[in-house]
Amino acid sequence: MNKIDKVILKQGFSSLEIKIKCYKLSLTGFTLVELLVVVIVVGILSSVAIPIFRQSVRRVMASEGQALVGAIRTAQRIYFAEKNQYTPNWIDIEGNIEISNKKYFSSAPPTLTASGTGSGAVFTATVIGAGDASGITISINQAGVITTSGL
Repeated sequence: MNKIDKVILKQGFSSLEIKIKCYKLSLTGFTLVELLVVVIVVGILSSVAIPIFRQSVRRVMASEGQALVGAIRTAQRIYFAEKNQYTPNWIDIEGNIEISNKKYFSSAPPTLTASGTGSGAVFTATVIGAGDASGITISINQAGVITTSGL
């Protein structure tokens, strides 16, 4: 008999009661079915959560492109203030925009289209994602309307 058994016997438990308690303690734990249910529930939750997480990551990537087209619009407005028209040439406005430190939208210069002068002048600027952001396309026009596709 070990020390624990002696202490329990002093508290008034018989050796049979001790054996019953030890047997009940050995039965505690999780069954295989309970563990399988937990694994299945975790699998179902992760199958729902992972696509939602990926969608959120793509939205964050797109926000970099939205900031870039916003900067292009600002540069176009500066150009318009000086020349009374928008430019379709990236070279005319690239000095005002830092594109080299972009992670998802820096592989190619933006696509610019412009037409008209004065109050009838219009432009659109489009950037296309690269790398992890491939397939994301973001455009802006002279009114500041941003359209995003490929999310």
